[in-house]
Amino acid sequence: MSNLLSIGTQFPEFKKIAVVSTEKGKEFAEITSQDHINGAKWMVMFWYPKDFTFVCPTEIAEFNTNYEEFRDRDAQLIGASTDTEFVHLAWRKDHKDLKNLKFPLIADTSKSLAEDLGILEANEKVAYRVTYIVDPQGIIRWVSANDLNVGRNVKEVLRVLDALQTDELCPCNWEKGQETIKVA
Repeated sequence: MSNLLSIGTQFPEFKKIAVVSTEKGKEFAEITSQDHINGAKWMVMFWYPKDFTFVCPTEIAEFNTNYEEFRDRDAQLIGASTDTEFVHLAWRKDHKDLKNLKFPLIADTSKSLAEDLGILEANEKVAYRVTYIVDPQGIIRWVSANDLNVGRNVKEVLRVLDALQTDELCPCNWEKGQETIKVA
C-alpha cells in the first residue's frame, strides 16, 4: 500500500454502482460519497479483495449479522471490492451466507476509488482488507488495514465507532457504557 489515506483526511468523492438487493428489479443502485453526508450519518466502508474467495464471505456475513448495530449508531455500512456489480450479484445469489445482505456492495471496477484511498495491492491489483470509519462531515476518523489473508474483527469496528461517537477520551479497551476519561 502506498499513500494510504488516513485519519483527518477528507474521504474521496465517488459515485459507484452497488448491488443493493437480490430481489428482482431492484438489484443495483448508485451510491455516492454524499449519501452519508446528506443523511448526516457516519459511514463504515470495508474493503475486501475478491468475491468467490474464502475469508471474504466470513467478514461480509459478520458485518451483516451486526447490521442493526451499525444502523442503531446512525452509520451507513458499505462493502466494497474491485469486482463488478455482476460478480457481486452472482456471488450473493450463489453463497448461502450472502443471500440476504442488508447493505450495499460497491463495485469499484475502474479501481479509481481504491487507488484514491491508496489500498490497491501491487501485484494482483485488488484491494487490501481496509476499514474506514468516516464522520458525517466526510472526514476519515479511523482506518484499519489487514493483509489479504487475515480477516478483521467486526466487534472492534463497532467498539471504535462507539468511542468516536462519544467525542471524549476513551481508555484502552473502553466499551460502550463504560466511563470515559475526565480531565480536571
